Amino acid sequence: MIGEPALPELNAHIPAPPVAPAHVRYIKLGTGGKWARQCFERGELHFGDVGEPHDLCLAGEWDGARRYMIEVLGRSPGPASDALREMRDFYELPDDTLWVTFSGGSLWWTLSHGGVTDLRGTPGDHGAVIRATLGWSHESRMGAPLRTDLLSTRLSKVAAYQKTICKIEEVDYLLRRINDMDEPSAFRGRQALHELVSAAEDMIPRLHEREFELLADLMLGHMGWSRISTLGGSMPDVDLVVAQPATGERAFVQVKSRATQAVLDDYIARFEASGLDRMFFICHSPATGLIGPDDSRIHVWANRDLATKVNTAGLFEWLIERVS
Repeated sequence: MIGEPALPELNAHIPAPPVAPAHVRYIKLGTGGKWARQCFERGELHFGDVGEPHDLCLAGEWDGARRYMIEVLGRSPGPASDALREMRDFYELPDDTLWVTFSGGSLWWTLSHGGVTDLRGTPGDHGAVIRATLGWSHESRMGAPLRTDLLSTRLSKVAAYQKTICKIEEVDYLLRRINDMDEPSAFRGRQALHELVSAAEDMIPRLHEREFELLADLMLGHMGWSRISTLGGSMPDVDLVVAQPATGERAFVQVKSRATQAVLDDYIARFEASGLDRMFFICHSPATGLIGPDDSRIHVWANRDLATKVNTAGLFEWLIERVS
């Protein structure tokens, strides 16, 4: 991988979906990925060293190329065979070959297009030969970023390969990511999570008012907020105040089984006058859709969003016990 270059915004001329190559290879674009930017900008694959027997490779003289590497370049038979395998992949794999590399914290991919061109002796040559491509992309077909930190290490570990070209073990996973297809287990997990949140959304309104207040308290507690007081007298309409020890913030919390937009707006005004840092308005059955202001201090949790927060806090089993 190269360091952290700014990534060019490219529109790869990729084929209609799905991407279904006959062959897949990882390629290191120069030592430390030093040729990567030029390859991305030009839509090319660069390979090899000017001292290697590319004349013989271009002529398909593979036995002669192997002898040259052993007798002239002084390579032992094993490394010579490895180098020859990489050369044959670069020269002979067809146009429907998918090539991938890692650069700037992203996976980049392309499809080769056309034969090999000799670069030796041209101004600014740095490798030996090139192949044209259909254009590089660091996004899936639907535009999702293919950042390394979002990919399984089963795939990204190939970036540690010490030579230049190799096969990829996780081809199916790679193609699913490029083609915006879920892993089968991830798809089942998403379905299960959808059902879990839907069940929570149905159960929450069945709680008694006091149980719902307790749920709100527990939920905030699991998120790191600690109850510091219940309020009455001077602020009778605020259910509780919670504090975040990590930041020192204090938050205004109002829990309602039912509410209208007018009720929410009224409590927002009360929050603004309270001097507290944040506001949580928690309601399981609003009369209409509640719309909070564009203010990062104010959190409105209702309906499915509330059910999602309950599951995130690990309170699904608690909820089942209360409504059973």
